[in-house]
Amino acid sequence: MKITHVRVFQVEGVLEHEGEFWEERLIRPIDIYPEHKVEGATWLEPLGPGQYRNVAHFVEIGTDAGFTGIGGPMPLEQAFIVEKMLKPLLIGHDPLATERIWDRMYRALVHGRKGVEMMAVSVVDCALWDLKGKWANAPVYVLLGGPTRTEIPAYASMLGYSIDPELAHERAQEIVRQGYRATKWFFRDGPTDGIAGIHRNVRLVKTLREAVGPDVDIMLDAWMSWDVPYTIQMSKRLEEYNPRWIEEPVLPDKIAQYAEIRANSHVPISGGEHEYTRWGLKALLDARAVDVLQPDIYWAGGISEMMKITALASAYDVPIIPHGHSTPASTHFIAAWPETTCPLLEYLVKWNEIHQFFLKTPLKPINGKVTLPTTPGLGMELDPDKTAHQKELLL
Repeated sequence: MKITHVRVFQVEGVLEHEGEFWEERLIRPIDIYPEHKVEGATWLEPLGPGQYRNVAHFVEIGTDAGFTGIGGPMPLEQAFIVEKMLKPLLIGHDPLATERIWDRMYRALVHGRKGVEMMAVSVVDCALWDLKGKWANAPVYVLLGGPTRTEIPAYASMLGYSIDPELAHERAQEIVRQGYRATKWFFRDGPTDGIAGIHRNVRLVKTLREAVGPDVDIMLDAWMSWDVPYTIQMSKRLEEYNPRWIEEPVLPDKIAQYAEIRANSHVPISGGEHEYTRWGLKALLDARAVDVLQPDIYWAGGISEMMKITALASAYDVPIIPHGHSTPASTHFIAAWPETTCPLLEYLVKWNEIHQFFLKTPLKPINGKVTLPTTPGLGMELDPDKTAHQKELLL
């Protein structure tokens, strides 16, 4: 069996949502500059009341045996790399030889072993696993050695929801009513916001704990925007509310600072979302910098590389909870590992409305858990009713 075509295409649709979709954004490292701090969330273009333009790019990899695999969604810059740089490495090759293909892509893009190029490699790798599952007539988790269970608990990741205390309290209680036993919220304040920002951060966490009670986990994301003294101080102030972790307190290259924070914090520290490949994640493990690793399957190298990352992490007894870009890929991947190695699925409540918008069968938690699908592949079939406005990319 050989790869005969690699098609990169764009789809567009209208996402309908009552009220404002993006109520708030998270803190960002660039917010130390005043002109950026005032910016709001601009991840979706509004078309009118309750309507938003949703544009996504996918790759379809086809073979002479009739099997196809789909990867995505991805932004335009990744689509360009797939079309111009990776497509020539795929045509004519065996799609089942995923290790060989991954290594060739990695070696060809050695200057892009982190960032956008590795994200593009990840999309292609996931598409190949989707194809492999269809060829084997089995869910991908079976090919990876699973399943280890039939359901995976999810935590509700609340990016985009208001952190106004009254609204946060209301939404957190609703999440618990929906059956979730864990929820993650995103700070808006950091070191440049002074004591007033510290008080706002503490008030948010206090509000969340009061809303969900003592038995629901709360995770807190600083999105690379704090520093060592600030994180240690916040950890002490937040400790009484028993958060499960503080996520990405500093920029990803500051591995020594991660380790210093972890050594001085009674609150566990998580990270690795913005790290890539087994080599990048191994540096965090060797430094004993985090309590939880969170590489993204669609960023860190795809399913093939995530298997290696997770094997490494298991040797250090550090759990992997993948960042939640792709619910289908994450579900299949997690299901191949023991619960002690991969205990949870991150379900980005708003982002997954976007990322799964064009899928025929979106995978969503029910009562806080995702039931494993039984269809072949990853479940990446696109909804023809939502992908009618489709065009090839002429890059």
